[in-house]
Amino acid sequence: MRHFGEMLRKMICLVSLVLVLGLVGDVQADDVDWTGDGPDHLWSTPTNWATGTVPTSSDLAIINLVPGPTIAANVDAVAEGILLGFGGSTGELTMDGGTLTFEWGHIGEDDGGYGTINMNSGTITVVYGFTVGDWGSGTLNMIGGNFIVGDDFMIAGGSPTATGHVNLDGGTITAGYFAMRDDEAAVGTMDVRAGTLIIDGDELSLVQEFIDNGWITSYDGQGKPNLDYDVTTEGKTTLTATPLLKPNPSDGGLVAHGEVELSWTSPDPCVPGETVQVDVYFTDDWAALYSFVDPAAIQVVSMQNVNSVVVQTQPKTKYYWAVDAYLGGEDPNNNPVFGSIFSFVADNIPPEVDAGADVVTWLQAGAREGNLDAAVTDIDPYTVQWTVVSEPDDPNNPDAVIADPSTEDTSITLSAVGEYILQLEASDGEYTGSDTVTINVYNDGCQAAQSLPDYVPLPGDVNGDCVFDQLDLDILNEDWLKDISLTEEWLILE
Repeated sequence: MRHFGEMLRKMICLVSLVLVLGLVGDVQADDVDWTGDGPDHLWSTPTNWATGTVPTSSDLAIINLVPGPTIAANVDAVAEGILLGFGGSTGELTMDGGTLTFEWGHIGEDDGGYGTINMNSGTITVVYGFTVGDWGSGTLNMIGGNFIVGDDFMIAGGSPTATGHVNLDGGTITAGYFAMRDDEAAVGTMDVRAGTLIIDGDELSLVQEFIDNGWITSYDGQGKPNLDYDVTTEGKTTLTATPLLKPNPSDGGLVAHGEVELSWTSPDPCVPGETVQVDVYFTDDWAALYSFVDPAAIQVVSMQNVNSVVVQTQPKTKYYWAVDAYLGGEDPNNNPVFGSIFSFVADNIPPEVDAGADVVTWLQAGAREGNLDAAVTDIDPYTVQWTVVSEPDDPNNPDAVIADPSTEDTSITLSAVGEYILQLEASDGEYTGSDTVTINVYNDGCQAAQSLPDYVPLPGDVNGDCVFDQLDLDILNEDWLKDISLTEEWLILE
């Protein structure tokens, strides 16, 4: 394997099984074991379960086989609890869309047990707590989707034999609370790449401590953690990561298919002024890059001093690439830095729509006609459509009239005072993009000027008509030398 390859990660829940069962009262869950005896490996197939029925919200789902169940798109799976690696066995669960909702769960339940959840897409919702590596070993591989834990999300639980790893390569983990290594002998790690960790409240010092301890890494040590509270997510602590090579396309990003330029920032050489040679590997087969069995088959650059390369891509395909840099010294082949694996999806991306900047105007002779200046960007042919989302409710004036709603740059006629919101939608036949523009119409130019956030009235504009003229002087002259200051030193107010 490439020795820069993906680190294992694991999550472990602080809430113990006994505590969680106490939370749900005296209801005793029924054990439902995964057998995989059905015609497929789908969670939703009843014959894959020992009871011949799919687990319900009052059942404890026990998964001790590999391959285990797969939850596919449009499937809403439930259970009271989930155990993988129970009784020293090995279990696996894969999310390929759909939803899975349960109250508590452990990956790597018992000493000697192994459990893995592969989260490709979809949503897992845990009402209470979740543990990756309780007494055994657990791994959570996050490539996409959402993993939501209401209470405690723990990596490596409260036992000396616990081992937990979380690979946050994509998707989002959201938790009420986050902890690692509840027992000092436990081993818990998380490597953050293109994914996001969100925790309720201000947990900056807690997460920073885990980073400082080396328990949380970014791109296997080849990245920079981004940690903030109440900035990225209101009222929450957010952790993301930036790779030091600054890859483009961004890790986990989406790009238009066809020719794609891969670019990166090479590390500094060992000797200032020397060049950095690189090898670049590119493939749509993650295993080929991770296992590195036949590197020549996926190599697109060999020992060159370059910072970019152009590759060809197909639509609806996920690609993986890596840059190995040689920092030189006495031998230019010395001091290799084996880069992280980056990914992106090539597809037909939605049209990029800009409906134009917001507008302030006013009526003239009871109406106002103006131009809509929009822009649409897409590699494929597209059609557009303007619509009026909202406008003033004025029965005495006609509605807005768009001259040609199927043209980006068209004109509009407005007849009422108030706010208009227009939407421009562009479709390439597969995907749709949209944007809105707001037009505020006033009675006259003065009202329009006064609505601007940087409006400053003229010091001499006494009557507030946006003009400093004779009328203002007449008002000033009428009150010239008048004095309305108090003359009584002690005025009693009634």
